[in-house]
Amino acid sequence: MDRQTKTVATLVGVVAFMGAMSFAAVPLYDWFCRVTGYGGATNTASADSDRVLDQTIRIRFDASLDRDMPWEFRPAQREVEVRIGETGLAFYEAYNPTDRPIAGTASYNVTPYSAGRYFSKIQCFCFEMQVLQPGERVQMPVTYYVDPEIVNDREAKFVHTITLSYTFYETELPEEEISQLGTEPRETVN
Repeated sequence: MDRQTKTVATLVGVVAFMGAMSFAAVPLYDWFCRVTGYGGATNTASADSDRVLDQTIRIRFDASLDRDMPWEFRPAQREVEVRIGETGLAFYEAYNPTDRPIAGTASYNVTPYSAGRYFSKIQCFCFEMQVLQPGERVQMPVTYYVDPEIVNDREAKFVHTITLSYTFYETELPEEEISQLGTEPRETVN
């Protein structure tokens, strides 16, 4: 192989490797955040905590919308105090003031980041896409607990307040919603 062919082959290999890594970056980063709690990623749980401590912690709730999302979205309560390990239930309210159905997906995080790995959601509206009809107002629940292991973490044991934040983004309507409308989906502007 001559020098030019080796250079081209090397460059093609580098580009292919970089492309593959860019596709793998999002799932790998998501996995890393869920395992470590980095970036405020939370855990999911299939059941309540197996123990409850006498120690309490304050949970604050925050809500925001992507700038192109036309819904109104807010927490039903701003904060609660729960015992560590106790199952909590909070509600967020969403309202679609438009004249068309709108689908939305919520992203979330927990601050401080050191508490993310100990904040466990049992059920959450954020696990699925939400579709609100024109003028529809809904109460969306989130069931959670703070893992008692937080008191053994050398950094997180000093956390007295955890903030759970959600941001809703508009997404494409599911096919069944589109077929009920009898119209073509609207393009989402980014």
